[in-house]
Amino acid sequence: MKMHGWGRYPIVDAEVFTPTSSTDLQRRLSLHSGSITPRGLGRSYGDSSLGDKMLSTRWLNHMLTFDQSTGILHCESGVSLSEILEVFVPKGWFLPVTPGTQFVTVGGAIASDVHGKNHHVAGCFCDHVKYIDMILDGERMIRCSQKENSDLFHATCGGMGLTGIIYSAAICLKPIKSAFIDQTTFKASNLKESLDLFAIHEDHPYSVAWIDCITGGNSLGRSLLMTGDHAENGELTLNRKRRVGLPVDIPSALLNRYSITAFNTLYYHRIRGQVVNHHIHYEPFFYPLDSIGDWNRMYGKNGFTQYQFVVPKEAGYQAMSTILKTIVDSGKGSFLAVLKVFGKRNQNLLSFPMDGYTLALDFKIEQDLFPLLDKLDTMVLHYGGKIYLTKDARVSEDTFKQSYPNWEQFQSVRDYYEVKDRFTSLQSKRLGLN
Repeated sequence: MKMHGWGRYPIVDAEVFTPTSSTDLQRRLSLHSGSITPRGLGRSYGDSSLGDKMLSTRWLNHMLTFDQSTGILHCESGVSLSEILEVFVPKGWFLPVTPGTQFVTVGGAIASDVHGKNHHVAGCFCDHVKYIDMILDGERMIRCSQKENSDLFHATCGGMGLTGIIYSAAICLKPIKSAFIDQTTFKASNLKESLDLFAIHEDHPYSVAWIDCITGGNSLGRSLLMTGDHAENGELTLNRKRRVGLPVDIPSALLNRYSITAFNTLYYHRIRGQVVNHHIHYEPFFYPLDSIGDWNRMYGKNGFTQYQFVVPKEAGYQAMSTILKTIVDSGKGSFLAVLKVFGKRNQNLLSFPMDGYTLALDFKIEQDLFPLLDKLDTMVLHYGGKIYLTKDARVSEDTFKQSYPNWEQFQSVRDYYEVKDRFTSLQSKRLGLN
């Protein structure tokens, strides 16, 4: 069948296996001797979950045990974050870290070591994983954690599915008193004000900024910074609003410099005061795009790629202003641009976050896009940064290996557990990992 990631680029022909139990999974691995690509809900943007033979964990979606006293949930890897929230928010529990969509699996969150709006205080998703049960072949299931088979644990967390099949995991949920968020929005007129606001409000549990990547001059990097925390009062209710879907692909010609400029101007000026407070449900705060089904269709039939990079904090203003100016000059800015601040990096070999600033923005696929992205890669490397593999569809092997210095150690772990030629993807082959 035709398969693609969330960016709908690239598209491949693939055979997809969908086991329904650990026994079924191991049987399929025993029957298939070639390489295979693990896949969850397919919400990684590029080619990290694409291959000729793919093994979907979507029906390995059972919750196994939950300890009410500690908040530790043991579940199969195909359980989605939305399914966890649906069950546990009414009981007073929330995810310790969540990305910008709830429609990813636990296995995918681990393989990407996803981050959220609270990395500066809570780290990555895998910093809250107690242990992982890995299936390496038809006979071996291995438990790994910070203390047990720790080499496999640190390679699997952020390892893009290249160390085996994540069968199940135990994660620590956090207690909440309300399903609502107390949000404050701050208006920044340029990049310096944006970064200053992040520093001033670094103690807030959650922070994220929408940033204008099309307007230059004195308004370069103007943004709306949103901080938040779980409310002390409010009901533990789910959001039952109906999701609206895009039924067809939007003509890509409608997404151009003029339409993006108009949207960004309206979006920025919709906030009239310098500081605005809201009491909102957690869904629009954490997952604003989840309310639009198939929103990836807005970029047209050719799809899009999300470009997300991080640069060290010491290079923050200079690096961000230089890269932003290049994007503005190209006229290919995005109206879905997000700026966040990261805390210290963890020990996971291919994990993306490090102490610094990260910017993510979408580009529709068109003929002259990739030379621009290659130029941005060079800038990111110059400032000591790197590109997020979960969003990537085109980074070169050389760029990857320069920016992820632990890649050789990662390969050594794969060699030791004899999985390097067993679990692959289009991305791993492109990056020289197979």
